[in-house]
Amino acid sequence: MEHPAVFVLAGGLVAGTFDIAYACIFWALKRGVPATRIFQSVAAGLLGQASFAGGGRTAALGLVLHYFIALSMSIAYYLVARRWGLLRRRPVLCGAGYGLLLYGVMNYIVVPLSAAGPGSKDPLWIALSIAVHVVLIGVPIALFTRRAQGQ
Repeated sequence: MEHPAVFVLAGGLVAGTFDIAYACIFWALKRGVPATRIFQSVAAGLLGQASFAGGGRTAALGLVLHYFIALSMSIAYYLVARRWGLLRRRPVLCGAGYGLLLYGVMNYIVVPLSAAGPGSKDPLWIALSIAVHVVLIGVPIALFTRRAQGQ
């Protein structure tokens, strides 16, 4: 049996990859924005607008920060699920709820308090972002957590 950390790590990496892939694809198709700029927008949470003048270094920082956040989300779910069995028994339902919670926390608390400035108000971006958080972030984290806890 594999160590639970393997599955918790996998949950964060899968969720983080789905999330960043979605952002890159959406903005590339909608406005021709390169992936580097998407990564820099994550780094802008720490560096503000200076992030966009930092080239590859700030893009790399943004990508590292993005995966750090995704891994933190996975670890948090795992730790709570150790104590609250419902999160393990109903991973799809609870994962969907967790994804919705994550969307709210990130977009109404974390980003506004960061140096990044306001996020996009594009209605399609918002609707798809909520769906992505529910289906491609929360649910995978919950499913990997269930596996980490031997179910």
